[in-house]
Amino acid sequence: MGIRKKSNKNPPVMSHEFIIQNHADIVSCVAMVFLLGLMFEITSKFAVLFITVQYNVTISTNGPDETPVNYFHHGIKDLATVFFYMLVAIIMHAIIQEYVLDKINRKKHFSKTKHSKFNESGQLSTFYLFSFVWGASILVSENFLSNPVSLWEGYPHAMMTFQMKFYFICQLGYWFHALPELYFQKTKKEDIPRQLVYIFLYLVHIAGAYILNLNRLGLVLLVLHYFVEVLFHVSRLVYFSNENRQTGFTIWAVLFVLGRLLTLSLSVLTVGFGLVNAENQGFDLATGNFNVLFVRITVLAAICLTQAFMMWKFINFQLRRWREHSQAQTLKKKQAPSKSRSKKDKANGVNGVNSHGADSPRAKKEKSS
Repeated sequence: MGIRKKSNKNPPVMSHEFIIQNHADIVSCVAMVFLLGLMFEITSKFAVLFITVQYNVTISTNGPDETPVNYFHHGIKDLATVFFYMLVAIIMHAIIQEYVLDKINRKKHFSKTKHSKFNESGQLSTFYLFSFVWGASILVSENFLSNPVSLWEGYPHAMMTFQMKFYFICQLGYWFHALPELYFQKTKKEDIPRQLVYIFLYLVHIAGAYILNLNRLGLVLLVLHYFVEVLFHVSRLVYFSNENRQTGFTIWAVLFVLGRLLTLSLSVLTVGFGLVNAENQGFDLATGNFNVLFVRITVLAAICLTQAFMMWKFINFQLRRWREHSQAQTLKKKQAPSKSRSKKDKANGVNGVNSHGADSPRAKKEKSS
């Protein structure tokens, strides 16, 4: 699984530059150790903790056939699984970067600023699109869209299908992988605080929905959010290829506001009304029931504050774009009169000489005076 970037320099072994250039190969070797552990009986029990989804429970369905169905719940062993799929995310990140984004960058010759933004949008648009399609397929298969009451009905939703649990494991693994990528990608110091904020917000909300057994609501909100984010990053990629194509940003702006309203509406409906009237009230760690007033207020406060923060960032982004557009229009207006003056000066110069090359009567008079 050689994913080594070409470089004329050979940095010292285990130096910072060596680790950055060869981080994908190093991580691939670590992941291979876990995969090879499955081949031996002594280590297979340990390797399984990292590779496969844990806490399997088999439940027989009520029916004539009594078909057994596998469900999963969360636990402390999930940290090992999240760690392994964090390694997988680092490897996939390096593959997309080297074999797709770097080739496009070499052809387009972007500036340093556009180069970093193009890489960011390229990576995130791929992840958002994959997560949106995968999450939407789970929503359809579980009938959450056709039956919105299921978002709070039967809470706590401690038992999850394989697809549901694996989806949240991969989400956590991806956003944890974003932390070491700040080092591997040599992120600028001024960009690190911004990226740490949104990584932290993703981890808190995804882990919160997973641990508090609000996985159904969390899945719906993630799919909705990822759809809007896909449109933004695809629009930015299109903008980098042709700066005149900005229609995508307009569509994204409308959907962004609608997405925030839908997020708040679904959250208040599920947590503020649905869980309040649910049958299972109280706090019980054994059954995974967190349906108490303090938890509900905390969840709603976290969601509302996050949406307010995103709207504040959105408004600042739109104001900055409006200022840049107005400045560009002002420069165009200033340049237009100067061009017209230069054309008039050239015309006056031509009129000073007649068609035979001789001076005009006006020119002769000026010379004699």
